Amino acid sequence: MKASRTRSQERIISILKNINRAISAQDLFVELRNRDQAMGLATVYRALEALKLEGAVQARTVAGGESLYSLVQEDKHHLTCLQCGGSIPIDACPVHELETQLNQAYQFKIYYHMLEFFGLCTQCQAANATSEPIH
Repeated sequence: MKASRTRSQERIISILKNINRAISAQDLFVELRNRDQAMGLATVYRALEALKLEGAVQARTVAGGESLYSLVQEDKHHLTCLQCGGSIPIDACPVHELETQLNQAYQFKIYYHMLEFFGLCTQCQAANATSEPIH
C-alpha cells in the first residue's frame, strides 16, 4: 500500500496529466510558478523522486544529462541523436517478453522500462559528411 501523497506531489501529478508530455524539473518549476502554485526547486526534485520510487512518474535522461519526467503510461523507446539531441520515438517493443521473464525469475516488480539507442540522425550525418575534409 502506498503512502498518501503530499500536496506538492499532487500538484506535480496534476501538471503532468495536463501537459501530457515529458518535462524537465526546471520547466516543471516554472510551470508551477505560472499557475500560482509555486514551490521551491528542491521540493520539485524531492516530489519527483518520491513519485518515481512509487512508480507513478518515469524519468528519461536526454543529451546533456537533463532528465525529463512524465507519468508512467507506457514503456518508452527512442533513437537519440548524440549531436543535436533530437529524439525519435520507436513504437515497437522488442523487450516485453524479456520483462515478463525477469519479473518471474527475480520476483522483481517492474513499473516500466526504457530502451534507447544513441547515434546520429540523418540531418547530423549529412552535416558531418559535408563538413569532413576531402582527401
